[in-house]
Amino acid sequence: MSGPAPRPAAPPLTERQRERRRRILRATARLAGRGGYEAVQMREVAESSQVALGTLYRYFPSKVHLLVATMQDRLERLHDTLRESPPTGETAADRVAQTLMRAFGALQREPRLAEAMTRALTSADRGVSPEVDQVSRQTTAIVLDAMGGPEDPTPEQLSAVRVIEHTWLSTLITWLAGRTSLDQVRVDIETVCRLLDLTETGRSEQAPRP
Repeated sequence: MSGPAPRPAAPPLTERQRERRRRILRATARLAGRGGYEAVQMREVAESSQVALGTLYRYFPSKVHLLVATMQDRLERLHDTLRESPPTGETAADRVAQTLMRAFGALQREPRLAEAMTRALTSADRGVSPEVDQVSRQTTAIVLDAMGGPEDPTPEQLSAVRVIEHTWLSTLITWLAGRTSLDQVRVDIETVCRLLDLTETGRSEQAPRP
């Protein structure tokens, strides 16, 4: 039995619609920051953002959609900050590790919101695939920029980036659950980021000699 048909691409939002969407995401973040996942109720989000409940459902069909979109919005903000103040490590691995720890630090300051967004991301079904894909693309863009923005990353680099992203999410989940320390998170992220040094070494070895 086939899964649900993909949703058609939505038309571009007007400025008024973008502002309404921003209000909805800010309200979602406030509610989640105060009370976690369970505190995000569609009716309360609608009231807090001053939109009709029916309008809210047209933008976001469920709280999972809301929270995944909120995570994507937070990553966009982080990306803007990193463009203004990029990482300064000497190697790609150093810069990516520094970037991911900065992202971790931002989430650490709002643990209830971080837990709510992460819970939504990991429990999302196929109906939320477009929103989950946006989070993945945004995370990949952040990592590639931290590496130095390779215009045409190799398959090995992209594979390493995926493993790094999986590790970052896993460490976030275990830290939020109280099963690992911040020091261990840093060690794990720095360790997995060394995969990028290996891809650089492999590319150098494969490069044709003059």
